[in-house]
Amino acid sequence: MSFDKEVTKDTLRILCRMRKQDWNAVKGETMTDILTIKKGIIKVILWDVDGTLLDFKKAEYAAVKKCFEIFHLGECTDEMIGRYSIINRKYWEKLERKEITKPEVLVNRFVEFFATENIQTDCAKEFNEEYQKWLGETICFCDNSYELLTSLKGHVKQYAVTNGTKAAQDRKLSKSGLIDIFDGVFISEVVGCEKPGIEFFEHVWKQIGSYQKDEIMIVGDSLTSDMQGGNNAGIVCCWYNPKGIKNKTNLRIDYEIDDLQKVAEIL
Repeated sequence: MSFDKEVTKDTLRILCRMRKQDWNAVKGETMTDILTIKKGIIKVILWDVDGTLLDFKKAEYAAVKKCFEIFHLGECTDEMIGRYSIINRKYWEKLERKEITKPEVLVNRFVEFFATENIQTDCAKEFNEEYQKWLGETICFCDNSYELLTSLKGHVKQYAVTNGTKAAQDRKLSKSGLIDIFDGVFISEVVGCEKPGIEFFEHVWKQIGSYQKDEIMIVGDSLTSDMQGGNNAGIVCCWYNPKGIKNKTNLRIDYEIDDLQKVAEIL
């Protein structure tokens, strides 16, 4: 057997359990071998949409601004949208922890936002419905993602995995042209459960066919949704981190990239 210097058999066995690898299959390899995902092994990519392939912040900004006009709520400043964005993220993280339902997220985020801004209105439900329509109107690709996915088509299977609403995501994927590239789309509202829940990924497995876990890679910007989901599912995790945010979690991150084009280098 060949082992890296100062690495014991017990350490390697622990690493194998962590990575769900078979000890008998890797006992002749070094720790570096075990911790490295072999190039060419990835056959399926699960792409997050908002904040990964598409610039969600720009779409959010335009949609909120438009809805303020439609409902005659006065001026909506950049600072106000910044505060809304923080509130919105808080509600989605509650959903990921299964503390609230998606309908509660969609309406209550605006209820809290309006209260924070001292806006007297009871139109939160209607505001959200209009917001969903306009959210799909602004398309801005992150890191030339459209060209990247086009270049990968036929080489790997590509699926969208998103927690966004069906109304917004259908519009985004159609208008962006991404719908014509994907081999399939999984929207949590349609699936009936959200990332990072293992139930979401079990639904995906049933639809895409049989693959080994180390042949599937999820690419996303969210630690709490995408990377946690990838950990729960036991698949390869590629964290898209263009802003260089420090990872303060204990999640397994197989790859960290600051540009989506680097995904091609992994394959």
